[in-house]
Amino acid sequence: MSAKPPTSSRHSRHKNSTAPWRRYLRALGPGLVTGASDDDPSGIATYSQAGASHGFALLWTALLTFPLMAAVQEICDRTALATGSGLGELAVKRFGRTGRSIVIVLVVVLVVANTLNVAADLVAVGSGMNLLHAGPPWLWALVAGTAITALLVVGSFQRIAVAFKTLSFTLLVYIVVFVIATHHWGEVLRHTFVPSLTLNRASLALMVAILGTTISPYLFFWQSAQRLEEMRADPDGGDQAVPLTAKGTRAAVLKERTSRFDVFGGMALSNLVMFAIIATTADTLHAHHEDNIQSAAQAAKSLSPIAGHFASTIFALGFIGSGCLAIPVLAASGSVGLSGLLGKEWGLSQAPREAPFFYVLVALGTLGGTALSLLSVNPIKLLVFVAVINGVTAAPLLFVVMRISSSRELMGSYVNGHLASTLGWATATIMAVAAIALFVTGGVSF
Repeated sequence: MSAKPPTSSRHSRHKNSTAPWRRYLRALGPGLVTGASDDDPSGIATYSQAGASHGFALLWTALLTFPLMAAVQEICDRTALATGSGLGELAVKRFGRTGRSIVIVLVVVLVVANTLNVAADLVAVGSGMNLLHAGPPWLWALVAGTAITALLVVGSFQRIAVAFKTLSFTLLVYIVVFVIATHHWGEVLRHTFVPSLTLNRASLALMVAILGTTISPYLFFWQSAQRLEEMRADPDGGDQAVPLTAKGTRAAVLKERTSRFDVFGGMALSNLVMFAIIATTADTLHAHHEDNIQSAAQAAKSLSPIAGHFASTIFALGFIGSGCLAIPVLAASGSVGLSGLLGKEWGLSQAPREAPFFYVLVALGTLGGTALSLLSVNPIKLLVFVAVINGVTAAPLLFVVMRISSSRELMGSYVNGHLASTLGWATATIMAVAAIALFVTGGVSF
């Protein structure tokens, strides 16, 4: 008789004997990376501009975006856990031919937006290295783009996953800067819990930008995809993602709880970093009338004479690390969605020969972004294009996510509950209104 069952039993007993807090800490992964990648250099620039131009007035937005962002990403995560399939594959099952065609068009547009965002983030990484006196920006943009492409194509998934988690923690430097540079703690507390918003074009446009930055459509596909990659690596399923419905009740409950902790923890980190950057720039740049911030590199440079060289340096290190994390996420997320919609193999755990279409899309995203970063293209204009595209695609893609996660045929007993449905549809509505406001406020002018 095979010795496998006793080994599996011992493995199960070992897992069950693990202290609960260790299980939850070990579960940090896909949600942590998703939350951290949302704070890319373009997002950091948006938060810096919010603090520099409006002071502490927009700190309260972190309390608004956290539940919306957490709800959406938990829903995306649960679709993977419940079905063992990505959002692209599920969209094929959920919608008819016309619906699938519309989703494909939306994802193609998303791939284009992601490539432009990759270019802007590479420019930011190069500018950050230049601030550290490491060499010209174009050189580091080229080095970063080439190195990231090579890592994604030839690196093992285990190493990529470790690199992603490590880069996620670089964002903690913004908490350090926040503690060092902030002095008006009473103002911080007041504006955190007492919303204030001036109803003018600039304020509304910045609110729209914050929403578009925190609830970015590329994260929907990435959260689902990385959870599936983790499930594929689980020894219980070999190289296949085993859905919760195929697990025992106790194992399924534990997996759902630890995964939810991972997602909520990642979204909390993302919003805490946003809060820290707004507060830091409010208490430094805004207080010294340095309110015309257009990039993360400019924010870091402006901090030096006000908060000191140390604060400026670690601010730069933060967006360099976040850029190196966000670039592969941007390139892979749209590739995952389009591959799934077209019935192609995908995943960083797959070898290039097993998923050629996916890897070609990833390479086009990173190398295309690298080429754009080397041209004399204004990164701010690139980000305006990206903001428009994300604003237009976020609401319909959220509609797709909500239709999938509300389908009992696909999700079974893991279908959305009342709270998830309420927050999910509220977020879709808010993003639709934000897209309209983007045009009304003149946020699409170049």
